[in-house]
Amino acid sequence: MRVVAGQMLSFIDDPAIVGEERSYRFFDRGAVAIDDGGQIAWSGPLADLPDDWRRTAITDHGRSLILPGFIDAHLHFPQYRMIAAYGADLLDWLNRYTFVEEQRYGDPALAAQAAHAFLDELVRNGVTACLAFSTVHPEALDALFGEAERRNMAVISGKTMMDCNAPRGLSDTPESGYLRSKELIARWHGRGRLQYAISPRFAVTSSEAQLEATGALKREHPDLVLQTHLSENKAEIEAVARVFPWSCDYTDVYDRYGLLSERAFFAHGIHLSERELARLSETGAAIAHCPTSNNFLGSGLFGYRHAREATRPVSVAIGSDIGGGTSFSMLATLRDAYVVSQLAGARISAFDAFYLATLGNARLLHIDHEIGSLDPGRFADLVVLDPEATPVMAARHALSASLHDVLFALIIMGDDRAVAETYVAGRPMKSVLATADNA
Repeated sequence: MRVVAGQMLSFIDDPAIVGEERSYRFFDRGAVAIDDGGQIAWSGPLADLPDDWRRTAITDHGRSLILPGFIDAHLHFPQYRMIAAYGADLLDWLNRYTFVEEQRYGDPALAAQAAHAFLDELVRNGVTACLAFSTVHPEALDALFGEAERRNMAVISGKTMMDCNAPRGLSDTPESGYLRSKELIARWHGRGRLQYAISPRFAVTSSEAQLEATGALKREHPDLVLQTHLSENKAEIEAVARVFPWSCDYTDVYDRYGLLSERAFFAHGIHLSERELARLSETGAAIAHCPTSNNFLGSGLFGYRHAREATRPVSVAIGSDIGGGTSFSMLATLRDAYVVSQLAGARISAFDAFYLATLGNARLLHIDHEIGSLDPGRFADLVVLDPEATPVMAARHALSASLHDVLFALIIMGDDRAVAETYVAGRPMKSVLATADNA
């Protein structure tokens, strides 16, 4: 049991829908009371802290901001070593680096070491939950879920399904992909804070038979998240058109096999037609916006405002897309989201950005009853952000005249150094890592 105090910010709705001023709660001196199960028992102004909690030791973070922990809605666990790998474009990058690296993850010992390092890095950056791709190997998923379970972290992932246009060491079959996925669902889904995600990599690496098997999995387990990729790169779109000549567009391939739903996440979605956007809107499927990856691979500019037009609004999540993405930092990811929105002609605000990375992602993943806000009953997954983490940030902070100023400077200038602490289910985790690193 503990009480955490500081400036406190939590979103209650989408700023793009209800307006910025009605979208959040902010207390200049706030507190979060955490029970012995790691859940939020109370939150509000520190002055109103119930008497029963005043006898509990208070961890005071001063003028730092306490928010719900960041949620990363798209990244790749086996690619954490591949940040900054040069490639001509997406398909070249996959073949030269990604497929080579991912073949190593059939080794349980290597996968276990990688899972430990991967989750450490999330914690250092204030990310307390994620939707992540694994590899084709069940051993890799076992390692990731096993390590996440030991930390009591909320991780959603699944065995990647690929049966064509991939190296033999990364290929399954329609039957084996289906059966191994079923076994892993039975072993891991709903265990602790873990969820299984049906995970065909993308249409280019799945035959029609495998997509049919994927659709069968989705029908049998409608409560599961489905994750894949869509319209990231123009050469990729052309490849899909060649492989599936009957389709009217890329989205139509997934639609044919029943993969569009309110629990479906399609990473990137940069080059979508109006027909595709309308169909995504109709089915409730979400695009996972990955700005640092899109910029690094030169894939294009995602139009956030365009995707969310009121006539056919598409749900949008946000993710780092490690290792095409260039940083585990959600602050860096939000910075690039802002820059991309500028270049695409319709800027997002800092309120939009922080909503996406907290309550927005939680809602789309259907876990907002557990995380994403500081409401009582949620797990105490928290990130504490120091707006004066560096001398230059401190100088800039002195000029901030509003909450938006503070948040905007954090996303433009912040990185892992701005994360003062990360709490997972009420336990301080980043400071523990720092102590271990210095030992």
